[in-house]
Amino acid sequence: MTRFLAILLAACGVLWTGAAFAQLDFDTKAPFAILMDYESGTVLYQKNADEKMEPASMAKLMTVAVVFDMLKSGRLSLDDEFFISEHAWRDGGASSGGSTMFAELNSKVRVGDLVKSVIIQSGNDASIALAEGIGGTEETFARIMNEKAEELGLTQSHFTNAAGLPDPDMYVSARDLASLARYIISEFPEFYGIFAEPEFEWNGITQQNRNSLLEMGIGVDGLKTGHTESAGYGEVVSTTEGGRRLIAVLHGLKSMRERAEEARKLVTWGTRSFERLPAFKDGETVGYANVYGGETPNVALIGQGAIDLYIPKGSRKCLSASISYQAPIRPPVEKGTKLAELQVLCDGQLIQAAPLYAAESVAEGDIVRRASDALKELAIGWL
Repeated sequence: MTRFLAILLAACGVLWTGAAFAQLDFDTKAPFAILMDYESGTVLYQKNADEKMEPASMAKLMTVAVVFDMLKSGRLSLDDEFFISEHAWRDGGASSGGSTMFAELNSKVRVGDLVKSVIIQSGNDASIALAEGIGGTEETFARIMNEKAEELGLTQSHFTNAAGLPDPDMYVSARDLASLARYIISEFPEFYGIFAEPEFEWNGITQQNRNSLLEMGIGVDGLKTGHTESAGYGEVVSTTEGGRRLIAVLHGLKSMRERAEEARKLVTWGTRSFERLPAFKDGETVGYANVYGGETPNVALIGQGAIDLYIPKGSRKCLSASISYQAPIRPPVEKGTKLAELQVLCDGQLIQAAPLYAAESVAEGDIVRRASDALKELAIGWL
């Protein structure tokens, strides 16, 4: 840990503060937004990031995550062929008025081509064909999507269809979409390059990648746009500009032009407005959290890999930091469980948050330990 951060950090277990993120010198027109460091999951900016919102075609990221997982495990092959049903053709094809692959009714299409259509063209027919080919029905596939969401800890997401078509029971949050993008980039590098392919041709029709940021020269190589009349325009973006990968999510904008401009502004601000401060090495203890009735009185907290802080330029004098968690933490605690958050503040306003995890498992303590902690709670409360 750097001497600078050692001076800042007050590593005491407290309740989640719920502090609002400082606006600093940046804001966006998007009603929902988040900017996340890919390596650590550290959040650099957020705006209504945990509010539920209609995902539109950004829901297709969960569709391809399920498909990628099956491809990686060998349960599915790129050369497998799926049927284009009347549902896929009618509700996702050209007659539906949405984005489409123009797949022919009753034809069979390779999984590899369906995947490219979903990612590059945002094909609704391709999404439905994948869902029916894997789950038998789109409803069954939606259950698979929700199981995957639960597995990934996406607590503010629920999926009802594979294409992101409007449904009052389907929702996501900006934070969940950023976490989903992080999962796709990390776990499926062999497929991630598809997101940056400029075009895809099917049935004699060539369509361009819907992500206009790919052509701006700002390091963007993914991931997915979305739009419905009710939700507005949104996008999940990733860039490697500036030597590190950032993930941004914006949603609820008024036009494609506004979406592209606000996304460009957010990722450009993220790559240029921060100075890097190496804070903790991979596996280095950041602090400790108390464990009520545990075999040991506390558990060490570490990051998911190394933690680098990205401090807004010119703000070192205003900084403070603390570890925040919801007390009491009760055993058993499993190694790797997310328990706390490293919060960096400027003049009392949160400017960065990095998740912290249990460095080891903590079993339930013996009766003496439990009784001692119970008396402590009665006497002074649990901190």
